[in-house]
Amino acid sequence: MVPLGLLAAGEKAEVAETKMEELISPCTKCQCDKSGCFSRIEDMGLRAGKTVEILNNHRGQGVLLVKVDESRIAMNRGMAMKIMVRRKDA
Repeated sequence: MVPLGLLAAGEKAEVAETKMEELISPCTKCQCDKSGCFSRIEDMGLRAGKTVEILNNHRGQGVLLVKVDESRIAMNRGMAMKIMVRRKDA
């Protein structure tokens, strides 16, 4: 398993787990309770078992553009590094 943030553009992977407590405990940027923040992550489609494709990952800097189902999601690198995935063979 590797963090989502380390995949290159064009790679596909299956979400194995999200480090939920790390994603929701320092809830300083959003005004919600812990379950609300994790619910938002799940609402974006980032659930265990889902296949994601990296659309854009510029030299390991800045934001990532990820495709989940038919949606595109932009996320910061900090969040992407807390989502563990398994690479899929093409």
